[in-house]
Amino acid sequence: MMILSTIPIDYYLVFCSILFCIGVIGVLIKRNALLILMSVELMINSINLLLAAFSAYMNDPAGQIFVFFIMVVAAAEVAIGLAIVVLIYRTTHSIDIDVLNKLKW
Repeated sequence: MMILSTIPIDYYLVFCSILFCIGVIGVLIKRNALLILMSVELMINSINLLLAAFSAYMNDPAGQIFVFFIMVVAAAEVAIGLAIVVLIYRTTHSIDIDVLNKLKW
């Protein structure tokens, strides 16, 4: 992988840190359940990118295989998360997380 060897690993660290911080800010600020799920996926993808970059930097394919399994689990998480959001919308007719207090017993 010639392209990964020409870009210093520090650039990947900074870029992935910025993406992760954007995801954390999205989780903390947003009130929409879909946007919160998208922010969580952004955080997972920033970690995957950094893991793949370190794997290429160290010439070890195990990290890239691990990224593949993380992406499979993330896809299952999205499917379950969207199913929960659909059920919440059917119950409350809103996907605002502040409305979820109505679901308490």
